[in-house]
Amino acid sequence: MNDNDAPLPPDELGHRVSEVFDLIGALYRRGLRKIEQGEQVEGVSVGVRSVLVLLRRYGPMTVPQMGRIMALSRQFVQRMVNDAVAEGWAEVTPNPAHQRSSLIRIMPAGETLIDAILAREHALNRQVGGDLTDAELRACRRVLKEMLKTFDDGEVG
Repeated sequence: MNDNDAPLPPDELGHRVSEVFDLIGALYRRGLRKIEQGEQVEGVSVGVRSVLVLLRRYGPMTVPQMGRIMALSRQFVQRMVNDAVAEGWAEVTPNPAHQRSSLIRIMPAGETLIDAILAREHALNRQVGGDLTDAELRACRRVLKEMLKTFDDGEVG
């Protein structure tokens, strides 16, 4: 193991993670702008897009389930669901497991819409340069997951 493979001491780790957060912030803002440009074409907000992606990927879900996965308030997710339902992209159905928390299900129009959005985003993602390797992307995912754990557990250090 060379020095680059050794775990960083806490102070150095803190500085390096801050650099990653700065990059994530810039990436998020620029990515959001790109998505919003597409939104003008498709007429779907970033929040509704997130709801449709979850429903497409996992099937019918409750608003609280979606809120937990997205780490967003139930109220915000409910507004996004209401928008999706109003457009005919999703529907509210009874939940046999819980009378007071309905299931939200994606409709065919929502599936068509989210498939088009994801295809456009995939085409954009294919343009990422740098000759990235599978190992580099796996390492990136590992780092980001470790960073997320810090906040999921509510720990600060």
